[in-house]
Amino acid sequence: MPRRKVTLAYMSNQSERRVSFNKRKKGLFKKASELCTLCAVDGCAIIYTPFKSQPEVWPSPEETTSVLSRYDSLPEMEKTRYMTNLESFTQQRLDKVKKELSRLQIENRRKEAECFMYKCMAGIKKPEEFDMSNADVLRTVMRNTTTDLNLRMRELNIADPNNPA
Repeated sequence: MPRRKVTLAYMSNQSERRVSFNKRKKGLFKKASELCTLCAVDGCAIIYTPFKSQPEVWPSPEETTSVLSRYDSLPEMEKTRYMTNLESFTQQRLDKVKKELSRLQIENRRKEAECFMYKCMAGIKKPEEFDMSNADVLRTVMRNTTTDLNLRMRELNIADPNNPA
C-alpha cells in the first residue's frame, strides 16, 4: 500500500511531532550510513533537538569529532569549492534558462523561416512579405532544404536503374 502524501507544515500535536521526528531521524541516520558505505566516504550527522538536551550524533561522538576536525583543517578554498548560496544558485539557474531561451529563439526563427518558405512555394505568401532581418536564417533554411532535396533525388536516381539521369 503506498504511503499517503504528507503536507509539510508544523505539527501542533506534540506526541505526533515527536514520533515523526524519531522516524525521520532514524531514516536520516540510515541514509548517512548508506552514503558512507556505498561511496566509501567519511561522513557524520548531528541533530539538535528540543526533545533532548544533548545533540544526537551519528556514527559516534568520537568519529564525528574526527570528521569535523579534518574538515576544519582544510584550506578555505577547499571548504567552499562546491558550496553554493542562494545568489550563486539563482545565477546558475538564470544562466541556464537564458541559454535555453536563446536556443529556443534560434530554433523558432528557423521554423518560422521554413514555414514561410513552404508557404511561398504553395503560393500562400509572397516573398515581399518576409521580414528581411531574418534573411540569413531563411537563406540557411533554403540552402539546407535544397541540399537535402538534391541528395534525395540522387538516391532515387541510383535506386531506379531505368531512369537515365
